[in-house]
Amino acid sequence: MTEYAALGFDPAPGNPATVLALAKKLGASAGSLGEASRVVKDLVSHSSAWQGEAATAFRASLSQDLPRYLGAAHTSLAEAARRLTGWHDTLVSHRALATRYEAQAAAAKTEEALTDARRLARELAAEHGTAARRVAQTLNAATDRLAPKEPGLLASIWNKIVDDPADAMSNASAILGAIGAGVALVCPPAGLAIMLVGSGLSLAALAMHTSDPKFRKSLSDGFTKGQFDADFWKSSVTLLGDSVGAVPGVAAVASGAKAGTAAARAAMAAAPEGSAVVGLAPGATAFRQAAWSTSDDLRQLESPLIGWSMRSSTPDAREQVGAAVAGTGALTAALDYTTDNEAVEHSSTAVDGTRGVVEDAPSAIRKTGHVWSVLRP
Repeated sequence: MTEYAALGFDPAPGNPATVLALAKKLGASAGSLGEASRVVKDLVSHSSAWQGEAATAFRASLSQDLPRYLGAAHTSLAEAARRLTGWHDTLVSHRALATRYEAQAAAAKTEEALTDARRLARELAAEHGTAARRVAQTLNAATDRLAPKEPGLLASIWNKIVDDPADAMSNASAILGAIGAGVALVCPPAGLAIMLVGSGLSLAALAMHTSDPKFRKSLSDGFTKGQFDADFWKSSVTLLGDSVGAVPGVAAVASGAKAGTAAARAAMAAAPEGSAVVGLAPGATAFRQAAWSTSDDLRQLESPLIGWSMRSSTPDAREQVGAAVAGTGALTAALDYTTDNEAVEHSSTAVDGTRGVVEDAPSAIRKTGHVWSVLRP
């Protein structure tokens, strides 16, 4: 601290030359970003300067947010450069005052004069510290605007749901299926109701996936072009999961429709003078009862694999294992929202595919056969 030996401290620490050099670098970077932003905006706006297939492909791959991010980064860096330039000027002024107060302290002949010089230096130090914190806050704010923030967990989940609602329905169906299987161990009616909702979501997901050209293409390319890549297997497993998940719901509706139609016809035959409205109430009642009864029957049907491998176990134990197997589907569905890790995604696809082939598909075939035996004339 020999530079300010008389004062005993540096009232205005900092290196003006370093600050000015940094301000100039930031200014140059801001200028480059501004030019990049202008060029990208011209490209996105289909400027006549670049036309053709390459231009079209480039624009298609270009994120719509990129021009906005470049503009925000340009504005932020330009603001940071301006603030640093202002801080440089303030620093030069404060250090000049510090030098003056050091000279006064060194030349002081009395204790009073030395005390007065140090008082002025302390006031300068307080003002310098306040100005430095203000500049730091401004620079931090500018830095926060340089690039988009990573979304939080809830925002990330919501973005995935919005971006791919069909997958979101498949995942929700898997999670509800596991919850329903667990609840059914304690309260079968409540568990059955939850599983029916999950089955409805599977049916909706199946409809959305099969109507998606991109989804269909990933499947068709595998069979027609031999492209058995990750997209093919993921789509195949998803299609299998949606199909087997929709079986209980479709079976319940079909069974209910058959019973409801028969009840409505019987009611109208008993009162031929009445209108078709006569059959609505008994038809609806029969539909509800038959659909619920069929769903409950399907819930109690054991998976062929679990039934064979645990044939010497109690029915309760087999139900618990079935709930645990359904829980793996809920786990892989939840992992879809917690990470973008490619290895985890491939592992989840492998787990879902294995469960689908050895467990879900045989169960769905058995349930379909049971329902068909009930529905056929």
